[in-house]
Amino acid sequence: MRKIFLVLSMLIVAACNSSKKATSGSNAYYSMENIAEMSLDQIRKTYPDASFKNGVGIFEEGTVERPYTILYPETPDQLLITWQNEDRIKVYSVKYSEGSKWSSNTGVKIGTSLEELNKLNGKPVSVYGFGWDYSGAVDWNGGKLENNKLGVFLAANADIPDQFYGDSIIEASPEELKALDLKVGSIMILNSK
Repeated sequence: MRKIFLVLSMLIVAACNSSKKATSGSNAYYSMENIAEMSLDQIRKTYPDASFKNGVGIFEEGTVERPYTILYPETPDQLLITWQNEDRIKVYSVKYSEGSKWSSNTGVKIGTSLEELNKLNGKPVSVYGFGWDYSGAVDWNGGKLENNKLGVFLAANADIPDQFYGDSIIEASPEELKALDLKVGSIMILNSK
């Protein structure tokens, strides 16, 4: 009886531990936060089916040169990873703009509406104007998502009035924001925070 109990206990512990690992069918496997904690070697081991494209590019409104890796290049699951330096051990940022696989542990994903974003944040967010490098950037206004590494950029699914262009927070009524039909267009995890 003791042996059966011991074997059963070991099986339960093993099952619990294996369920915590990032498998290809789990949410953790496609978590941007998990990728942000990996080196390039770890990413290659975790995503053996992925193709990779490495390079060096100009980022942050053309002010900083960073090494980068594109995971699944030129596919809907494309993910842009920028690195703190050329050794590609520590991630600087992770960003994606389309595809259904990637998500944030916060529940924010591509296509999340402004209304849903406000609920996830626990208070209304502010939105920066359009037509610049950080077009549609979200300010969490001290909400639940304020102190994480998540950067969210909204896209309008309607014509954008001229007064909503520029690099400052949009001064708009709830009706005007609703008319823009704002949804998450891209998500970034910034590992330098």
